[in-house]
Amino acid sequence: MTKLTRGTSLAIWIGVIPIGISALFVLLPIRPAVAEDIKPQSRLNSLASGISPHLEAADLPLEEVGSSSVDATQRSELESAATTVDEWIEQIARADLVEITGIRVEEVEEGVTLQLETTGELSAPTTSITGNAAIADISNAVLNLPDGEDFFAGDPAEGIVLINVTNLPDNQVRIAITGTDAPPTLNITTVATGLTVSVTPGDSTAQTPEDDSIQISVTGEQTDDDYFLPNASTATRTDTPILDVPASIQVVPRKVLEDQQVTRLDEALNNVSGVTSGGTFGNTSLDFNIRGFDAPTLRNGFREFGGFTGASPTITNLERVEVLKGPASILYGEIQPGGVINLVTEQPLAEPLYRLELDVGNRGVFQPQIDLTGPLNAEGSVLYRLNASYFHDNGFTNYEQDTERAFVAPVLAVKFGDRTDLTLSVEYTNEKLPFDNGLVAFGDGVIDIPFDRITGEPDDFVDNESLRLGYELEHRFNDSWRIRNAFEYSNRDLLDVGFIPLEFDEATGILTRFPARQDLDIENFSLQTNIVGEFATGSVDHTLLFGVDLNRTEDRESAGFDLFSPSFLDLFNPQYGLAPEIGNNLPLFSDTDIQSDRLGVYLQNQIELLDGLILLAGIRYDTVEQITTSKPSLSAPFESETTRNDDAWTPRVGIVYQPVEFLSLFASYSQSFTPSLDTTSSGDPLEPERGEGFELGVKAEFLDGNLFANLAYFDITRQNVATQDPLDPFALVATGKQRSRGIELDVVGEISPGWNVIASYAYIDAEVTEDNLIPVGNRLFNVPEHSASLWTTYEIQRGNLQGLGFGLGFNFLGEREGDLNNSFQVDDFFLTNAAIFYRRDNWRFALNAKNIFDIDYIASTNNSRTNAIEPGAPFTIIGSVAVEF
Repeated sequence: MTKLTRGTSLAIWIGVIPIGISALFVLLPIRPAVAEDIKPQSRLNSLASGISPHLEAADLPLEEVGSSSVDATQRSELESAATTVDEWIEQIARADLVEITGIRVEEVEEGVTLQLETTGELSAPTTSITGNAAIADISNAVLNLPDGEDFFAGDPAEGIVLINVTNLPDNQVRIAITGTDAPPTLNITTVATGLTVSVTPGDSTAQTPEDDSIQISVTGEQTDDDYFLPNASTATRTDTPILDVPASIQVVPRKVLEDQQVTRLDEALNNVSGVTSGGTFGNTSLDFNIRGFDAPTLRNGFREFGGFTGASPTITNLERVEVLKGPASILYGEIQPGGVINLVTEQPLAEPLYRLELDVGNRGVFQPQIDLTGPLNAEGSVLYRLNASYFHDNGFTNYEQDTERAFVAPVLAVKFGDRTDLTLSVEYTNEKLPFDNGLVAFGDGVIDIPFDRITGEPDDFVDNESLRLGYELEHRFNDSWRIRNAFEYSNRDLLDVGFIPLEFDEATGILTRFPARQDLDIENFSLQTNIVGEFATGSVDHTLLFGVDLNRTEDRESAGFDLFSPSFLDLFNPQYGLAPEIGNNLPLFSDTDIQSDRLGVYLQNQIELLDGLILLAGIRYDTVEQITTSKPSLSAPFESETTRNDDAWTPRVGIVYQPVEFLSLFASYSQSFTPSLDTTSSGDPLEPERGEGFELGVKAEFLDGNLFANLAYFDITRQNVATQDPLDPFALVATGKQRSRGIELDVVGEISPGWNVIASYAYIDAEVTEDNLIPVGNRLFNVPEHSASLWTTYEIQRGNLQGLGFGLGFNFLGEREGDLNNSFQVDDFFLTNAAIFYRRDNWRFALNAKNIFDIDYIASTNNSRTNAIEPGAPFTIIGSVAVEF
């Protein structure tokens, strides 16, 4: 829902949120931002007088702190002479000022460009329109020009009558650009040491907006350099301010991925409260839990169903990662109630950008990357982007197979006029990895052996090849209504070959393993169509979303497994290479084809009932048909075919109340729906799992919108969980129930220029509340009661060391249960990470150290004592060099 800001009053709330529920807010009123008296030179008097009625004068003496007429020596004397709290606070504000030291104006074909040279990075301007003048106000900045305190340029281009850059009170700078007959259009690009304004003369025949908003886009490096992104689409399928969404949603932007030198998706999600790694199933996928339940991973809103559906660890072309907490079936269908992870990829840019990067590290880490984008024609109506990378890692375990991954992702965007856009995209990944089943449990903990020891054979491996291709077509009927149609085809071919451990004798230390081979071929065809309309009924504003999702999945799985040829390994004194080589002639254990057809129809309305009161309500209908064909094998001696149909209605309702513009109180209720693949003793399909969730929270933007915090309480229930039939030990019934409730806190953004932070804390009480096999009260596996993370960086903004930065952070996970029986636990861990980086012109150099103290820790478990207890990486150091041009 588009949010318009009216009026000129402004207030900044500075808040301190401790880890916990309490919060302290301090309100600092700031006067409305108005221009100083314009003092044009003689030949500009008549031009300036034409706009002076639109720019209020401020009665502020030049000697007040922050005026550009105070030279450096005087400012130093003022800072050292602070005698009151107000003066001290003012000194702190001035210490972070960015000086504008030069201004250049150049006439171009489209109009004119205005370039500001600075001593550091400016904050994003706030914009408005007054008469024929386009206004951009920059906070925390001051003019320090060699030729005077203000800047004027008269008649710089046809259709532009005046450019005026001047100081404002409270350490602000105003750019006022006046058009001859209409306000011009501005396109603002911020970089580390400057700001560029591209000015296009306005059209006097165009319809004037009813409010004081202005169509100004801020592009370039602003998004890349921000830790906090105020808008997200995952929660509503519309580009909505996070403050207006009645749910917890966290965004990890590209800037964080770069500063932390992330090489895998699970490293990125360590920054988000309530999210833990769900394991890799022997390096065949990358799964996650949110609030104690499995969480699917989407890519640009599309989900891959069937077989191993975990995400690829590749982050090469990611622009950001969005995490929506709570049941989300209304928008995405079959989802457990914990939440969903949406990977948003980079799109083509109108301005050319060419980026080359090389990462190297210990254990043979080697990763070259390229990112190329720009227009393909002179009109700029055809844009492209190409991301590609190669990754190599020897790993820290004793497998012979290294991790090798090749990735390429081209994107083409075509504009058909002003209202229709078409985007074509392809992603291809080819990777080889070790088939690593992790460690085993011993007693009530994990076996005490070196974490690089393997339970399989050194030559166990995984081959994975995946392809995604699709399109997105959007047409805007007018400024209020648009339709989006998108299609994606995905294919995954996976082969894993290795020894699977099934039994461990703790008395002798002997692990019994069996040779296995699995072939997996999955195809997904997904079509999404939705219509978004913005309209009003009286004084009530609506953003209406109606959509239809179609999906077909063809899942072909065959597995060879030899139960009659066990291999034995002494984990305390292992000798490898004695087991026979695994060939192609293993006994066929299972051979299954599964075809699933899904239809989902949903309706959602975001309603702004009053100023600051927003209601979100929606409902979805899903129907799923699944045909399973089992071919003769050891697990199913006779060929059979079964068909099952499931359907469900899932509602969602939430409300947001904003007592002030930057603070939101929210509450929500939603349901989820997940079909079960299990059957009863009579062969009938189990009832689908259902989930429901309640959430209450508060979210706020501080420091002029640069810092964001989200505090939430949640209570989620998962019902119809498959559990053992009390009358038939070989059958299941859908009577299980699990519950997760807790508190989460996330903070992200910029504390002051150059100082960024992203932090989280979660308390989760997740337990079994009903089951025929698992004791009631048992904690859910792999879910810590307490977890926290912190990452903060500071980059020097001026002086000889400008561009030098440092980063420091930690990840903490409390003790976790290893399985639902709670038969063993894994210890808590505290990892420390650090970085040092340097930016100069278009170059960036970085050195990142992860797990500095080389802690042994378990990254994930998966409800088994004999496999999927996965150790985390030891001390890792990665150096990188990148250049943009």
